[in-house]
Amino acid sequence: MKNLADNKGQKKTPERRCVGCGEMKAKKMLIRVVRDPEGNIFLDTSGKKSGRGAYLCSDISCFRKARKSKRLESNLNVVIPEELYQRLESQIAEGAN
Repeated sequence: MKNLADNKGQKKTPERRCVGCGEMKAKKMLIRVVRDPEGNIFLDTSGKKSGRGAYLCSDISCFRKARKSKRLESNLNVVIPEELYQRLESQIAEGAN
């Protein structure tokens, strides 16, 4: 039986699932894409903006998988125009370098 005293005082690291690859990772390691109440979609670098969020790895291939399968649209409950996908992809690519 696991001793509960072993974990006393340790905070649990928040994890989120990448919509591209489906892996669970630490929240701080992921990029948050947000749809705010006005319907604008943008990258949230702080991870604290209000609105509906979806998480992606900083790997551009995860973004492309999520785009191809429309997982961002599904998670954010909105249709994302092509121009916005291109802008998000360039922002993610810039951040990865």
